[in-house]
Amino acid sequence: MTARAKHVGRNGRAAPYAALCAALGVCVFAGLALPAFAQPGTVTATDDDTPPATLERDVHQFIVQQDGSVEERDDTVLRANTMAGVEAIAQRYVWFNKDIETITQLSASTIDPDGREHPVGPDGIRDVQEPRSAGAPMFEDGVLRTVIFPGVQPGSRVHLMFAKRRVKPSKPVFSYFVEPSRDPVGFQQLIFDLPSGLPLHADARGYTALPPVTANGRTRYTFEYRHGPYAPPEAGAASYANWGDRLMVSTVPDYAAFAQRYRLDAADPTAADPSIAALANALTANVTDPRDKAQRIYDWMRFNIRYVALFIGQTATMPHRAVDILRNRYGDCKDHVALFTALLAAAGIRAEAVLLNLGTTYSLPSVPGYGGDAIDHAITWLPDLGLFADTSSGGIAFGYLPGGVMDHPALLVDDGALARTPATQPRARVARLALTVAEDGNASYAYRVDDSGASAEPERNAFRRATRQRAQQIAADRLRLTGLSGTARIDTDAVEATSGPFATTMHGTIDHLVWTDGTTALPALSSLSGGIRTQVDAWLAEPRRTQPFVCIDGDFDETAQIALPADVRVTDVPADAAVDDRYLSFESHYVFDAASRTVQITRKLHTRFGRPMCSPEAFAQMRDALTRVERDTHAQIVVRAGRGGEAVAQRERAGADDGAGVGGGITR
Repeated sequence: MTARAKHVGRNGRAAPYAALCAALGVCVFAGLALPAFAQPGTVTATDDDTPPATLERDVHQFIVQQDGSVEERDDTVLRANTMAGVEAIAQRYVWFNKDIETITQLSASTIDPDGREHPVGPDGIRDVQEPRSAGAPMFEDGVLRTVIFPGVQPGSRVHLMFAKRRVKPSKPVFSYFVEPSRDPVGFQQLIFDLPSGLPLHADARGYTALPPVTANGRTRYTFEYRHGPYAPPEAGAASYANWGDRLMVSTVPDYAAFAQRYRLDAADPTAADPSIAALANALTANVTDPRDKAQRIYDWMRFNIRYVALFIGQTATMPHRAVDILRNRYGDCKDHVALFTALLAAAGIRAEAVLLNLGTTYSLPSVPGYGGDAIDHAITWLPDLGLFADTSSGGIAFGYLPGGVMDHPALLVDDGALARTPATQPRARVARLALTVAEDGNASYAYRVDDSGASAEPERNAFRRATRQRAQQIAADRLRLTGLSGTARIDTDAVEATSGPFATTMHGTIDHLVWTDGTTALPALSSLSGGIRTQVDAWLAEPRRTQPFVCIDGDFDETAQIALPADVRVTDVPADAAVDDRYLSFESHYVFDAASRTVQITRKLHTRFGRPMCSPEAFAQMRDALTRVERDTHAQIVVRAGRGGEAVAQRERAGADDGAGVGGGITR
């Protein structure tokens, strides 16, 4: 049995790959930067930093029986401190599996600031389907009992009590993971009541363990927690679980035993069904290389088996039967692994399930269990190829991994051992931008981006799944997010390929790039949104960092040419820059060619973080280097238009007969 965080409206997680973008602050490397909008349950602080809500009291008890059945009781009081807090607490959810669990008791009320109590009536309590399982009948067992509190205002409290019983006993396995919701906690008590012969193993950080109490053949384990206001999450920070408080308890002593339990539960006699063998043979016909065979099967899986984004532990931990997954053409992560490994086995390729965390948590608790920042995802290990693969990711090419599973502890189910996924993988972006400014100050442009390595297939997949209208909107967004206004039309390489480099090309116009009656400070662009400037701005979103942050390696190569009309004088060009430190190398070069009236800009950035999470100490070491790069990417080219500009332009053309172009930093 896996206990789940009880208030999914507050503790529920975002869709898997959106979560990584939220941690990054922007979604980059696919050529487009988009803001990481607040996830459900996120609230913003008021001017005086009053916490929106406070967990005043929470007593949460689990009574576990020897056969694995569990009774769960909870009594919670939350207070809204601000209007944002009202939004956070006025609607609460209790998750349950309708096939094996029943809610035996539920009562709720709003308590006014003056102490008057308003019970929640039957019309304020209703059951709704777990939204992520919509359209997937195999997962319709998940239900949210929704409690809507009346009359909540700043200063109000909401009081929720419930009891839930697992009515179908399961194997004697119990685990529970909890971490703070980042609201202040007045008092929280977590009680685990188990048979004395079923010891509880714990990894507690910030939670105080009281001495266990044994009586009448049972042992009671109690953990208490209090915390004042939390520091706000920093832009681009990795998951709080990397450094903050959390508690994992489990009746499984170690990861080897946990892997064995999963392996036994996942055993599936239908994995050798003739229908699976027939499909594997059809997919790999006339292919002899094992890697090519595996890629054929991988690509078929990600394009034909719809991913239902439910995490392990939110549903049953046992995969569905492979033949059912194949017939229904959908499944969650563990179902993807079950069918993928069955197809690989039919093609003669060894593979095994891998259990890990999905997101920006780069460690696991010392005791095993399921949970939001513990084990919640499954991928596949192909030992003979030395590759991990995640078919549920959809937009990731074979041989690469989504950022959300990079550098993670990985429990190999067959071996019963912890390994680690790769910390880095190749990803590169080459951008070429050409701007031609007309006499009226407007400009036309051509822009090409070539993505290779890990960034290519996500970009290709975005256009593979986009309508023509949506593709043009992506182009318009890329121009707008660069701070420019104008028109945009986009064309791409063929999207039928499933691996290899991918290129996009944009054409259009830019309004008023140069003013015709005075001085203009042109942005010294070498890329539209998604390039070096976007990435560096994301890392420098915080002037100081106290929390680890996401720092994904990559290589950028950017070149731009700006052709100016004859009557526009170039008065200032930025100086060349070179930065080289432990974490990155950067160089830029500027040339103005008076004969062609063209400014050329080149920039190159190579990062060498070595892993996707950097420490605050590392940020302090690289901050000066990043700031110098930021200064360069925000540099401007100063030009002056009009009669004076025309006269100077004539002198420049005359001077061009005597020598070559002018390098960066020269004032004309």
